[in-house]
Amino acid sequence: MKVLLLNGSPRAKGCTYTALSEVAATLHGHGVQTELFQLGSGDIHGCTACGSCKNTGKCAIDDAVNRFLDMVPGFDGIVVGSPVYYAGAAGQLCAFLDRAFFAGAGRFAHKPAAAVVSCRRGGASAAFDKLNKYFTISNMFVVGSQYWNQVHGHTPTDVLQDLEGLQTMRTLGHNMAWLLRCIEAGKAAGIQPPELEQKIFTNFIR
Repeated sequence: MKVLLLNGSPRAKGCTYTALSEVAATLHGHGVQTELFQLGSGDIHGCTACGSCKNTGKCAIDDAVNRFLDMVPGFDGIVVGSPVYYAGAAGQLCAFLDRAFFAGAGRFAHKPAAAVVSCRRGGASAAFDKLNKYFTISNMFVVGSQYWNQVHGHTPTDVLQDLEGLQTMRTLGHNMAWLLRCIEAGKAAGIQPPELEQKIFTNFIR
């Protein structure tokens, strides 16, 4: 079993990375492999609404989004981490996820997913809510913890002092590993994911 960790912070080894590392260490303890996808500080263009991904299955802007989408089928679960900017997830990450989830279509369906947010003081729950909406519109199973998946601190050293936050990350890792094993056991017993109906799009403007 493998989990893809997406670090949406421009800082490769910052607070968000510290939180994701705690999740990864817990998953490793359960025999679950992880791989980190670092979004970095490069330019990520927003969606241009060109619609070409409906035919090609990939974004017309060939950058990190398409590299990420190529990786997704090889992983059983996804954890997305973000710093909190103005009570929201990082803008660069949101642009990335807008395009990835629109172009990725069914590639995310029936995979467990979790959001992790890192803030100095406030705004974590709003950012957490924003990220979870990508999962719940994509037929994913949202993995929770003993508290909202957040850590606090201005520096990675601060985060390491947030004992409740770190425990929340470990509990998230335990829950993710358990759910992955449950899904694996279900498939081994012949229980397959539900077949998805063809989507119905309703326009409320008459």
